Parts: sequence; C-alpha cells; structure tokens
Amino acid sequence: MGLSKWIYKSVLGWKSIGDFSEDTVKKCIVIAVPHTSWHDFYMGVLLRTTLGVKIGFVGKKELFKWPFGYFFRAMGGAPIDRTSGQDKVKSIAQVFENKEEFRLTLAPEGTRKKVDKLKTGFYYIALEAKVPIIMVAFDFGKKEHRISKPLYPSGSLEQDMAMIHDFFEGAVGKVPEYSFTPNK
Repeated sequence: MGLSKWIYKSVLGWKSIGDFSEDTVKKCIVIAVPHTSWHDFYMGVLLRTTLGVKIGFVGKKELFKWPFGYFFRAMGGAPIDRTSGQDKVKSIAQVFENKEEFRLTLAPEGTRKKVDKLKTGFYYIALEAKVPIIMVAFDFGKKEHRISKPLYPSGSLEQDMAMIHDFFEGAVGKVPEYSFTPNK
C-alpha cells in the first residue's frame, strides 16, 4: 500500500465508492460537491492518488503566484483569468480538444459558503467539449467519496441538473452548515 493510500484509508479512515476505470473517462469534467473547506483540496489529491488517476483543476490566477504557484502547477493545476468578458467555456473546451487525456475537476458551487444552486459552467463545458460529467461527493459525515458513472449531458439542463442534484443529496461537507442543499 502506498503512502497516500495508507493515509487515506488507515490514518484518516476514508473509503471511495466507484472509480474511473471506464475507457470513456480519459476526458471528462469531474465535479466535486460539497466544497466547504480548504480540506477538500488535499482530500481530492489523496483520492486521485489512491485511485491512480490523473485529474487536473483550474484555479484563480492569483493562486499561481509566488510562493505557491509552482506547487499548484505540479499538482495538476492551471491558472485561469476570471475577469469578465471572456468565453471561458470555449477556451476550456479547446483544452480538451488539444489533449489525448484530460480530466478537469471543478467545484460548481463557486464558493466554500452555503449555496442551494450549482453554477452551470461545467455543464456547458462538457456539452461544448463533448465529454461526460463524473460526479464526486465529498462526504465528510460518512468519510467517503462517492464517484458516479459518466453522465453525458443531454442538452436538457433542467433534467440533467435534477439527476446531478439527486446524486449529491445528503453529502456532508467538512463544514456541515455550508453543505450543498439543492433548492428543489
């Protein structure tokens, strides 16, 4: 057992349900919910290392400056400029087209605070890039990561978001009061 797997399972007592074993997930959007704390970052790193899967992320460009820029890039991160007026969906979809293997993690809550509605940028990126969405519930209450089967966006945002909301129902974040509760 590798060090990360030992820390994840034996020291922290976490388990994962599901995996990234299907061929269809060489390219995908991975959405992680709930995102309530900085602890989500290292738990995500431990999960991907334990599963042996390469998963990248994007973050605000300010995170990639001195002194932590090198670290975040080495962890698979890529800076994005979040200023308004740019077509981020098309530019991120282009990254998928240019790579043979690319899994991008996003936190669709857009904040670590309480929300009842997910932002939909991930959905439109998946549609534009023609890649599936993999959902990962970060459930600190049960100490488990639940990984969904690939969901290919149908183009019906309302229908697909209902399935996405159902998947995350009941997942408790590190800060429980900030956990995602869909407004149905």
